[in-house]
Amino acid sequence: MTTGYVWHERYAWHDTGTHAGLLPAGGAVQPFRNFESPESKTRFAGLVEVSGLLDHLLRVPARPATEEDLLRVHSPAHVARIRALSEAGGGDAGDGQSPFGPGSYEIARLAAGGTIAATEAVLTGAADNAYALVRPPGHHAERDRGMGYCLFANIAVAVEWARANHGVRRVAVVDYDVHHGNGTQSAFYEDPDVLTVSIHQEHLFPQHSGTLAETGAGAGAGTALNIPLPAGCGNGAYTEAFRRVVVPAVRAFAPELIMVASGFDASAADPLGRMTVTAAGYRALTRQLMDVAEEVCGGRLVMSHEGGYSPVYVPFCGLAVLETLSGHETGVGDPFNEVWASSPQHPLTSWQDDVLKKAERLAHSLGLLAPSLPDPGEPTPGRT
Repeated sequence: MTTGYVWHERYAWHDTGTHAGLLPAGGAVQPFRNFESPESKTRFAGLVEVSGLLDHLLRVPARPATEEDLLRVHSPAHVARIRALSEAGGGDAGDGQSPFGPGSYEIARLAAGGTIAATEAVLTGAADNAYALVRPPGHHAERDRGMGYCLFANIAVAVEWARANHGVRRVAVVDYDVHHGNGTQSAFYEDPDVLTVSIHQEHLFPQHSGTLAETGAGAGAGTALNIPLPAGCGNGAYTEAFRRVVVPAVRAFAPELIMVASGFDASAADPLGRMTVTAAGYRALTRQLMDVAEEVCGGRLVMSHEGGYSPVYVPFCGLAVLETLSGHETGVGDPFNEVWASSPQHPLTSWQDDVLKKAERLAHSLGLLAPSLPDPGEPTPGRT
């Protein structure tokens, strides 16, 4: 298995300021760093090298997305505003919580372009699958504004690039970041040829986004699927959600390419999520995605890095994913596994299962799953 890998030192130079987590420094708020800082990404890249895995990956050079690439997804006003603020010393991407410094316009273009480069490697056959370790992230960025630390919609830009340059028509985007992939969903909400599936913590961010009721509109009706999980879900809920809903939906959609928004903020150590997924959990999700990709689109699977704000644990989650993609085991393992593997939050609970049953019924109603499950409010045939 040949796995393409994108990383560029410039991604670490994206400057989000001396915030104390979410808050800008000043007054009683002592300067520290933003949650979206370089640490988790640079330590991920460092572990890929130190573990020896880098020697078994195909290095794919990042390149900047062109303005034409960006404008397939974003409005001219948004692109121009990010460029002008970047040249003026920095600003905010659009929601008041996504700061960036000088030069971040070029770095954000490089992040979108890095995702394009990974996609090209897979579509041309240079790689069987690929992982783009890019920054800033992209799945919250909408047509007219950035948000949630995202400046440009990296995956959406890469999807449109693939459709414009490689004749790809049907694409499935699976997002397992702990936050709803609202930007990717909005880019394709009326597009019948792009399926967006987001599994995330319910009402986390954006708070009123990612409900079961959001299923696409117009010609795209039925091509958006959300699985909003309750806080506290671990490996059991996530692997079952993939087995029962995500993978069957992707299989039914039969895409020519699968893109994955790879965020590790559903991990047990993340400061911005309340889930308990471990590196082993992410390994299992990756295996399921590889299997369905092999079944429906010749294995064409591209992952683009999104969130994940634990500098100490993101590297081990990421390494597990890359080991699975490449088929090469480094022997490093997960040093935190002994702490979290026995957590009582991993087995699937009845209330988590209730959400999965709702998602299964929804996916069936959209033509993405069969057979239908009985409504729990209706009597089961043969029972009273």
